[in-house]
Amino acid sequence: MKALKETHFNFPQQSHYYKGKVRDVYTIADKFMAMVVTDRISAFDVVLPEAIPFKGQVLNQIAAKFLAATQDIVPNWVLEIPDPMVTIGRICEPFKVEMVIRGYLAGHAWREYSAGKRSVCGVSLPDGLKENDKLPKPIITPTTKAAVGHDEDISREDILAKGIVSLTDYEKLEEYTFALYQRGTEIAAKSGLILVDTKYEFGKADGVIYLIDEIHTPDSSRYFYAEGYEERQNSNEPQKQLSKEFVRRWLIENGFQGKDGQVVPEMTPDIVSSISERYIELYEQIVGEKFIKADADSISNRIETNVIKAIEKL
Repeated sequence: MKALKETHFNFPQQSHYYKGKVRDVYTIADKFMAMVVTDRISAFDVVLPEAIPFKGQVLNQIAAKFLAATQDIVPNWVLEIPDPMVTIGRICEPFKVEMVIRGYLAGHAWREYSAGKRSVCGVSLPDGLKENDKLPKPIITPTTKAAVGHDEDISREDILAKGIVSLTDYEKLEEYTFALYQRGTEIAAKSGLILVDTKYEFGKADGVIYLIDEIHTPDSSRYFYAEGYEERQNSNEPQKQLSKEFVRRWLIENGFQGKDGQVVPEMTPDIVSSISERYIELYEQIVGEKFIKADADSISNRIETNVIKAIEKL
């Protein structure tokens, strides 16, 4: 199977290029942004050596669905989806925090809790919880948005004290985050899923706050299957989940957590194929439609043609 690991486009009116962990971002005429969601995969803030076929298409198309389904809550950056792996939108000045929201004690929050911490990002948690328990109410546990390296936990108080976000804007970000999570939870429930935790990124343009980047994808969210959730919790069994956590667990089991001196385990064709299948499974489960694989014979040429056509219409 073919995958898109790198892009090196030179689009009309292109004024800037930025390579992220997973996304390649092209600035057009200093006004628009063409975001190419590649098939690269990252975990523990490290880009893994092998790309995952169709992962970029899965992420871009899930994000497009949820951005469209939440634009009544908060305006978003999207202007057009010219290709299954590309979104074109308005340029926003990003807030330097990611708004992580958790309804259940899982992943990073559980690892902190199980290490004895009872406060995550300044939010207190009660004693007696076990992994994957539903929290008394959803909590926001922000992280700093690092240009390179690891994102770091940060509290609401520190964000405001350091002037990273103004009080007025931060209160709006909190309001949007709770409302988006509620909407995502409702949509997931219709597909038999639980939206466990997720993150949102916001930016500002002309004084308006916009929802930016992707939302409710397996790279930014964790889902459990609702059926059997209670039984699994009561019997202390692992939850059946759809998220990138299975990639992290595979890495942990093979001695890698992104720490100095650790080496990424070999990503065999079988491992790559299984990860691709899990991403497609999540798409079909959450969207409720069969995943249609885009033509992968010449992914770069396809994207270039579609984006150029879109730019001509901007």
